[in-house]
Amino acid sequence: MNDIVIKINNISKKYKLGQRQPYKTIRESIANLIKKPVNRISSIPYQKNDLPQEIWALKDVSLDICKGDVVGIIGRNGAGKSTLLKILARITQPTEGIIELKGRVGSLLEVGTGFHPELTGHENIYLYGAILGMNRLEITRKFKEIVEFSELQDFIETPVKRYSSGMYMRLAFAVAAHLEPEILLVDEVLAVGDAAFQKKCLGKMDEVSKGGRTVLFVSHNMSSIQRLCNSAVLLEKGKIISVGKPSEVTELYLSKGATSKLEWKRETSANANAFFKRIYIKNIDGKISEYVTTTDALCIVLEFLINKHSENLQLSVGLLDRMGDIIFSTSPSDLKLKIPDSKGLYHAEVRFPKEILLPTTYGIRAVLWHPNFGIYDANEELRFLVQETDSYITQTPLGRSGKIAMYCDWNIQREG
Repeated sequence: MNDIVIKINNISKKYKLGQRQPYKTIRESIANLIKKPVNRISSIPYQKNDLPQEIWALKDVSLDICKGDVVGIIGRNGAGKSTLLKILARITQPTEGIIELKGRVGSLLEVGTGFHPELTGHENIYLYGAILGMNRLEITRKFKEIVEFSELQDFIETPVKRYSSGMYMRLAFAVAAHLEPEILLVDEVLAVGDAAFQKKCLGKMDEVSKGGRTVLFVSHNMSSIQRLCNSAVLLEKGKIISVGKPSEVTELYLSKGATSKLEWKRETSANANAFFKRIYIKNIDGKISEYVTTTDALCIVLEFLINKHSENLQLSVGLLDRMGDIIFSTSPSDLKLKIPDSKGLYHAEVRFPKEILLPTTYGIRAVLWHPNFGIYDANEELRFLVQETDSYITQTPLGRSGKIAMYCDWNIQREG
């Protein structure tokens, strides 16, 4: 029992949709003060069916985590993964239940967590270290190592408000991983960085765990969960569905992921700037596909809402393998197409060539992001099984290896 560093006892978290949270920033408080006279004039009493809807982000979650464990937390969007980490990081309080933590907690839950935009990268390293409870000498001892890991030597004296989302992430991860918290909480912010730096971060997390520290890692990438973690937790609708070996828990998650009707939609999002409302795969008749076969040309339709004028908004779509690794990605910018920056509901389509999909499970990752402000919305909810039909893909005598197929031109000639 002495090895348990995180003890979660029947934790529940309830939100009321449409109701403002009691904790606000100074900016929000000033804005609300200005709007108060207008709200008083225009306010209409709630009808019974207008009352805020209650939603349980977590319900009766109990879990013991031991020192040195690397625990992967997986589940679909809205399963409660990020809410659990925010409670552990003391960003939000649970509605019910008790959490016991032994040791200092470092968290990387979103890009730039704990940073002040007006301070330089140099100053923010000391600020975040102080938040973690470290003294100046401890931070100074690690300072050079943090900067070198982040690869931001040329920008360390620049205010972080001028950093791109990738630069934010580099510095935030470097600080969180090197200032030696006993417990490290990492949400899936690594998706912002380039592939080489992601690999570097995963290596550092492995090193941190082997040093006896505890890591909780939220990710949609099943291969990272299996490679990095010694146990995994599957959440579904705020409840724990499975706890165990990463290979077994990820297999259960993947078996639940393939859909027969290839459509996902929602009405609202936590990010009000821009978000996906609907994503679906359609067939040649323009209807939502019920299934995908090895001979189909994949057509992905993205409907997204822009609520705030945003220049240089970016959109990308990636094809994922069964484990969540990106096979390839595409973006309108490849064709020098710009995303509209004015408010409105938009419809985008991307077509993949026909006969490239093998009879296995795939996923779609859609991302709306901004170079300076990071990810507005990312969605990996569509996972689908490709059904085998008669085509050149399935006629290969020894079977076809790889993750996708590609029809290539060959030429064979006799020499001489």
